[in-house]
Amino acid sequence: MENINNETEVTPKDHEVKKASETGDSVSDYDDDNEDSSEYSDESSDDEPVHKYERIGNNVANLLATDAASCVAVTDKFIAMGTHWGMVHVIDHQGNKIKQYAIHTTTVNQIDVDERGEYLGSCSDDGRVCITGLYDNEENQTLTLDCPVKAIALDPRFSRPHSGKAFVTGAGDKLVMYEKSTWLNRTKSTVIHGGEGAIRLIKWRSYFIAWCNDLGVKVYDCQYKQRITNIAKDDPTLRSELHRCNIYWQNDTTFLIGWADTLKICVIRERSHQETAELTRRPGDPTVPPRKVEIIAILKTDFLICGLASKDDLIVILAFMTDGPRLSDETEGSRRPQLHVIRPRVNDYDDISSDALTVNSFHLYRSNEYHLQSLPDESVYFVLSPQDMIIARPRDPDDHIQWLIERSRYPEAIEFAGQNPTTIKRYSRLGIGEEFLKQLIDEERYEEAAKECRSILGKSKILWEDYIFKFAKLKQLRVISPYIPTMEIRLKQAIYELILNEFLQSNVDEFFQLVQKWPPEIYDISTIINAVLDKLKSHPNQPVLLESLALLHSHNGRYDQALGIYLTLKHPDTFQLIAKHNLFKAIPDKVAQLMELDQSKAVPLLVDNIAYIPIETAVNQLENHPEYLHVYLDSLYRKDRSISKAFHSRQVELYAKFDRNKLMDFLKDSDYYPLPTALKVCQEYNLISEVVYLMGKMGNWKEALRLIIEELKDVKKAIDFAKDIQDNDLWDDLIAYSMDKPEFIRGLLQHSGTHINPLRVLKRIPKNIRISDLQVSLVKILHDYNLQVSLREGCSRILVSDCFSLFDRHYRCVRRAQTISSDCPVCRNPVLHDSTTDLAIFQCLHSFHGECTPVGPQGIFCNICSTKQQKDRSRTLSR
Repeated sequence: MENINNETEVTPKDHEVKKASETGDSVSDYDDDNEDSSEYSDESSDDEPVHKYERIGNNVANLLATDAASCVAVTDKFIAMGTHWGMVHVIDHQGNKIKQYAIHTTTVNQIDVDERGEYLGSCSDDGRVCITGLYDNEENQTLTLDCPVKAIALDPRFSRPHSGKAFVTGAGDKLVMYEKSTWLNRTKSTVIHGGEGAIRLIKWRSYFIAWCNDLGVKVYDCQYKQRITNIAKDDPTLRSELHRCNIYWQNDTTFLIGWADTLKICVIRERSHQETAELTRRPGDPTVPPRKVEIIAILKTDFLICGLASKDDLIVILAFMTDGPRLSDETEGSRRPQLHVIRPRVNDYDDISSDALTVNSFHLYRSNEYHLQSLPDESVYFVLSPQDMIIARPRDPDDHIQWLIERSRYPEAIEFAGQNPTTIKRYSRLGIGEEFLKQLIDEERYEEAAKECRSILGKSKILWEDYIFKFAKLKQLRVISPYIPTMEIRLKQAIYELILNEFLQSNVDEFFQLVQKWPPEIYDISTIINAVLDKLKSHPNQPVLLESLALLHSHNGRYDQALGIYLTLKHPDTFQLIAKHNLFKAIPDKVAQLMELDQSKAVPLLVDNIAYIPIETAVNQLENHPEYLHVYLDSLYRKDRSISKAFHSRQVELYAKFDRNKLMDFLKDSDYYPLPTALKVCQEYNLISEVVYLMGKMGNWKEALRLIIEELKDVKKAIDFAKDIQDNDLWDDLIAYSMDKPEFIRGLLQHSGTHINPLRVLKRIPKNIRISDLQVSLVKILHDYNLQVSLREGCSRILVSDCFSLFDRHYRCVRRAQTISSDCPVCRNPVLHDSTTDLAIFQCLHSFHGECTPVGPQGIFCNICSTKQQKDRSRTLSR
């Protein structure tokens, strides 16, 4: 809606009002008696402050000791501060005084500086408006008005040539622009607006001037020389002298308005052609501003806004608290101001941080006595109170590390320092680490300190040796020993020997672990061996000490001594030691010990290395251990049957005693044992099957058969035995032995097969003897007979068929024409000529005249083929 002054009444556009919640953010504190900064963060908070704070001291402290600040303006070069006594002080960012101007007689209400920082404008309740050049006096001027002047703003381009040297003032209820005319270089004034109460703040950015009066905020477009908006005050009852309006330009088209507890975000936009045309057609609106202002957010807070600034997409607010719990030092009067950083959203905002500032005499001040200025490009903020000035800077990596250290979060500080070595200035990773180690040691947290040494001390040989001695003095070598470097860096030998000796005396188990873990070249092995030997004098049979000594001997190259100790201890790594260091020459006299230790590993070792451990030597040592001897000889036999033939006679007894299942195969496969001796052994151990086999091998078939029948009572085995021998007398003996045994008779009938005629058995069966399943046996005999007959008939048919087939093939071959030789091999004349009467043609296709055909005892023959056969036979005999 356009008003009569061509101003647009702005209302919230599809946005909600948000009430900020109380947060328990970090707090910053300052030492009132010290000019240097001293930050304090709430110990219960894990959130790091966004800014670090420092009280600006030097000349500022002296200036404000006798006067009170009333306003401030900041550039990247200096700070301009006005006071209640009418002084304007120009100081640098460290508080050192550059210049001062006594150009007013009472309170300075506002100071503004052009964008180059060359001209300064100030106004006061004494009615004076002063333009002061900081580097020359050419454009200096002073206006004396008949009313208090509460606000002033310089054209940002004031110092540029041909800029018009414009500035605006809030004289009473009028906004007046002053600018130099090109004619006679005179200053002319133009009233832009008036009649709505005192103008208390003016902010000029690019083409736009924003100011506030008792009714609200207005914006003037210098390019089109039109007012483009009127943003009404939300609460008309607010007294402007108690609740100051704050305006801050974020960029050339976006500005913030903070008034009491309300924050508005406003954006200047170009009107579309359609919108302009529609507004132009409305009666009473002859001109429409080409630009408009939209309020994109209205946020309600639980504090009063004392100043505004921005940081990227964030908003920085100087807040005056009125509600909520008080801090410990806010017992009476006003509360400490707070610097809030928020991130606005569409209908809400996020509170990023909130720091309470300790300002000198803060309990005496009201909200409108605080001011906030900023350097947006550097994210630096200046907070002004009547007696104090504080600067807030972004926290740098050093500040982050300091914050972590103050909370004893050393690991995080060390990690951060390691990741940012080039950006930190006051700290170093090593320095932080040593401070951390000192704290851990002071708190007797030795395990943690030792664990951190590896990452903190790194590859510094001097530091490692220093801290090892520290741990030694504290009698805590045990905790640091697992972390001591042994590969990447090498410390002095004395260091390692000190630790080893400490464990040797206090904990032999950990001593052994270190000897295992540490490379032997980092300490003097002989020195440690002597120390272990001394310890063994008082503890002679301690296994851990002996194992440690063996390992040290191994490190020292004395593998034979290590082997002796390992065998004494029956150590499982004995075989690995032998194989690794080729100690086969050292074990011929230790065969029994090796077998006692682990025969599964000892046997392959002995069998595979008979060049170093002769079979006779091993057998002699194992004679008193027959079971080990059996396992050893059995392995040799399985590897090579002839390699241990000298001991096959001994093996018969060993198999009979320890492994009877293998004896029969051994007796069948070996030819290197005496049969009588083997038979005697088998008879002693009552091994009937083996005795039968040996008797059969010795020719005593009848006795063997008797044992099978009488001892084993196994008819099938008896039949198989008779089949193997293939002797008719033996079959008769078997039949005779079986006649009084029905089971044997049935077995003969069922299993003898074709080896004997079943009639030989049937005719000799005694009368009245009862044989179970005799019918089945007879049926089987008949079936087997029929099967044999069928097989013979089938074979006969196949044979006859093959004969006819082969004869037919032979007949066809004989009938085919054959190529014969052209000359007779005897007379060398052509075989066929006019006088030829008879020819002799052999199957080998050699042809002879009838009268030339050779004749032998058996008739005619081919002498060519006969001669060839004789030569081949002679050659074979000579070979």
